Amino acid sequence: MRKVDEALRRVGLKATLPRLRILEVIQDNRAEHLSAEEVYRKLIDRGDHIGLATVYRVLGQFEDAGLVVRHNIDSGADLFELAPDKHHDHMICSRCGKVFEFNEPEIERLQEEIARRLGLRLTGHAHYLYGECLDEHCAEGE
Repeated sequence: MRKVDEALRRVGLKATLPRLRILEVIQDNRAEHLSAEEVYRKLIDRGDHIGLATVYRVLGQFEDAGLVVRHNIDSGADLFELAPDKHHDHMICSRCGKVFEFNEPEIERLQEEIARRLGLRLTGHAHYLYGECLDEHCAEGE
């Protein structure tokens, strides 16, 4: 709990119980990209009674403070992840919604080269690729 409390204070947010619990859920599931509804369900499963509206509000505060990154993907639901230490891009299964993170130096180099050729200095980007899992256990809507 101390690390969570320190993380909130570092970005200038008061360590309220809802903020602490929501950040704990995100940290405990750092390998996943969670929607606000999934965060809410995980809170309920843990016995925390925090409303869905509060989850949305707090996730917005976390995004504004740079604690989480919001991804708006084609599935319609915004997904949140802890702000990464290193840049990465995403591939998303259009059947089950699983998110795969990757970083490919050659793609990064090509993007920079294309930007220079077009007279642009890149300051950031979001790269999403969509496909279907080759995993035999991939089930639509899981």
